[in-house]
Amino acid sequence: MFTLTPLEIEALYLSLLVSGWAVAGSLPLGVACAWLLARRDFPGKALVDGLIHLPLVLPPVVVGYFLLVVLGRRGVVGGALYDWFGITIAFTWKGAAIASAVIAFPLMVRAIRLSLEGVDRGLEQAARTLGCGPVATFFTVTLPLVMPGILTGVILAFARSLSEFGATITFVSNIPGETRTLPIALYALTQVPGGDEAAMRLCVISVVVAFTALLAAEILSRRVQARLKG
Repeated sequence: MFTLTPLEIEALYLSLLVSGWAVAGSLPLGVACAWLLARRDFPGKALVDGLIHLPLVLPPVVVGYFLLVVLGRRGVVGGALYDWFGITIAFTWKGAAIASAVIAFPLMVRAIRLSLEGVDRGLEQAARTLGCGPVATFFTVTLPLVMPGILTGVILAFARSLSEFGATITFVSNIPGETRTLPIALYALTQVPGGDEAAMRLCVISVVVAFTALLAAEILSRRVQARLKG
């Protein structure tokens, strides 16, 4: 029952690869966007906030189609990348990582922003009076204080990337060994006779991996908070 086939192991590996790169690639931008929304007032801030959180309310298929139009081989950006550099994004695992990153990005930004809004600004002002510049203050004071929020955002984004289906299958299709992640493999198995047992195994694996990610987020967040208080 729980002996995985090579194709199932491949799907698990691709899911972890895609989710890892999705989170790693979007984290710097996520921190920057969260800081901008939490600390700055500017014209159009509500519009920027809405655009960042738009993937949360849009059907994932819409996001995938938009990515295909923009980053496909004939897309506005994807066409230029292919013509000038020979780079193809659509129908590759890199495209799957981009799709997962776009879908999970709002969760990451939200968690980091809430953590930033809870930071005592007096500590930052004290660092500034002691001679720290804005950049030094951010890295030595602000960033350590918001680390629990960053860890929470990273794990939530990772878990959401693991479960991404609609945008991924629209943008990169279902290619074994290239874009067939756990959700896509599970869907494919439900469409063929005799695939129930393998589908159940992948379902259990998905639940275990997602729950482990959420549990890890809670444990890491508590440990970081304990160190900051200690």
